[in-house]
Formats: sequence, structure tokens, C-alpha cells
Amino acid sequence: MVKRKISRRQQGFDGQLLFVTPKKIATDFLTKDLITQQIYITDIGYYPKASFHYMERSKGINQHILIYCIEGSGWIELNKNKHEITPSQFFIIPANVPHKYAANEKDPWTIYWIHYKGTVSSYINDLLLSNLKNGKPHLTYNENRIRLFEDICTNLERGYSHDNLRYVSMIFYHFLSSLLYEDKFNYIQHNKDNNLVTIIIDLMQKKINTSLTLNECASFVNLSKSHFSAVFREKTGYAPVEYFNHLKIQKACQYLSFTTMSIKEISISLGIEDQFYFSRMFSKLMGKSPTDYRKKHRADN
Repeated sequence: MVKRKISRRQQGFDGQLLFVTPKKIATDFLTKDLITQQIYITDIGYYPKASFHYMERSKGINQHILIYCIEGSGWIELNKNKHEITPSQFFIIPANVPHKYAANEKDPWTIYWIHYKGTVSSYINDLLLSNLKNGKPHLTYNENRIRLFEDICTNLERGYSHDNLRYVSMIFYHFLSSLLYEDKFNYIQHNKDNNLVTIIIDLMQKKINTSLTLNECASFVNLSKSHFSAVFREKTGYAPVEYFNHLKIQKACQYLSFTTMSIKEISISLGIEDQFYFSRMFSKLMGKSPTDYRKKHRADN
């Protein structure tokens, strides 16, 4: 069989978003916590006007995939049946099912997409699929649904505290319910809690390219190092430095996926002068080296 040859943008798509949950986080927490083990996100992203977007997985993957198109068009082939996808339609690809999909070459789609797993994920898929005709229902565009998606991304961007991961899981339930029970869907405005941890995480994001110290964080909120560390760990489940490193690795995943920066350039851009230390830290959290991560992700997306 001759495979279709598709051009790939080394820099991805303008305005794209991508978040990948580290393997260690999934293994150590998501699959064990009573809330998150039911359903959790492994990968999530937004591809606007995704020209030349094409994927073929001859054996499928071990996650379910949800693709929600809001503009443009594309197609998905599942069980040798090809489905055209147009604005305000979503499609579910069950785990371990061979599939292909691509953006329309003349009118490329803009999509929100989520890979997910969990003990009840297949049951939720069945509920969704039981309501579908041809597997691609038409949804009324709802800005509140998009805000839920953005809320998930915003919180994943802020790291992997246990409370954060539970919150994301619960938002994801709400997002799925907006697809399953559209007529009942209502959005509740979320207010930001401007507390100590929020302030420090904002600081970490702004200083992501530096070697921000524990002393600097504590001084920023006028606390002793010991008191600050105790409060931060209680709220997030992680020591401040470990949490900061999680954010750095999250940013590194984006660089590896969407740029041609070398490992050394990425390391230095994140304030880590020793690229070998960076590689060890990345491998410990993600379960693979930066080089292997880049190869796999570019092959999968």
C-alpha cells in the first residue's frame, strides 16, 4: 500500500496549543486517585487552520480521541468508513481502533482535540455514540464550551498539583456533558482565587527562563523559606523547586513539538545551563529522553 505523502510544518500551526501529561504523573497519580482514575486527559490541543494536518495510525492508540471542529473541514476514516467533518461537529475515535484523519487541503479545519483514558471512559463513549448519527453530531456553537476547554488548558499550564489534576478531571466531565446533554448545558463562571500559590505560580511562569530560587519565591510573598515551602507543598503536593521544574519540562515539550531548537538551546532558554542535567530531569518526568520525545510526538501528530 502506498502511503499518502503529506508536507509537515516544522513549526506547527500559528496559534496552536498543546499539553501532554507526563507519563510519571499519570502512573503515580492519575491512575490511582479515586477521582482522576475514572477519566483523565493524556494530551490536549488546539490547531487553528491546520494546513497539511494528517495522521495515520494503523493499529490505533491506547487512548480515546475526541476531535471537535469549529471552522473549515476535514475527514476521518474509521473501520474503512470515511466521514467528512464540518464546523460544529465532533467525532470520537475509540482506543485501539485503526484510523486516519486529515484537514481539507483547500479549507483546513480548526480543531480542538483531546486524548483521554480512564475506567469509565469507554462507558462515556458509548453514551455519546448512542446519541450520534454517523458518529458526527452537529452542535450549536457555544462560547461557554470553548471556555471550558480553555480552562482545562490554563490549569494544565499551571502544573500538576493533585488539586489541579482533580479540578481538570472535573472540568473535563463538564465538557463531555456539554456534548452529551447539550440542551441542559449551562456554564458557571469560574473566579480566580488570587492566593499565595497563585501569585507564586504566576511568578514561575514569568521567570520560566531563569533559575528562580526558593529564597526568591519566599521573599516575593514575604515569608520565611520554611514557612513558604510548607504552605506551597500543602496546597500543591510538591516542593516549590520541583513544581517549577515541572513547568519547565512542560514548556520544553512545547519547544520539542513545535520548534527546531536543539536540546542545548531549549535547556539554556529554560535557565538550565547544563543540558545533560536538563535531559536527565526531562527523562525522569516524561519517561523518555528529549530526543525520543521529539521523534515520537512528531510521528503521532
